[in-house]
Amino acid sequence: VQLQASGGGLAQPGGSLRLSCAASGTIFSINVMGWYRQAPGKQRELVATRTHVTTNYANSVKGRFTISRVGNTVYLQMNSLKPEDTAVYYCNSVGPGESWGQGTLVTVSS
Repeated sequence: VQLQASGGGLAQPGGSLRLSCAASGTIFSINVMGWYRQAPGKQRELVATRTHVTTNYANSVKGRFTISRVGNTVYLQMNSLKPEDTAVYYCNSVGPGESWGQGTLVTVSS
């Protein structure tokens, strides 16, 4: 599976951005798609994941971020952005094996 992420950029606090991640290859085998992020000087952390029946969010983004999937593309709608959401965001898929996208930078700043 190959993943191509897009949609990062600069947003003001309280603003919104939407990330997209298109999967190609053996997409019929994908069980989980999700988003992770890594802020400067910090470890990569889970943001949100989605299976065919469930979604899972980090506590820090619950109520503000929404993960969705349409066909072979997974989206992350990010609302009410905070400066602490600044990070490189990576999309991820599991099945078969694990794949990572190239990362897209999200900067939240006034």
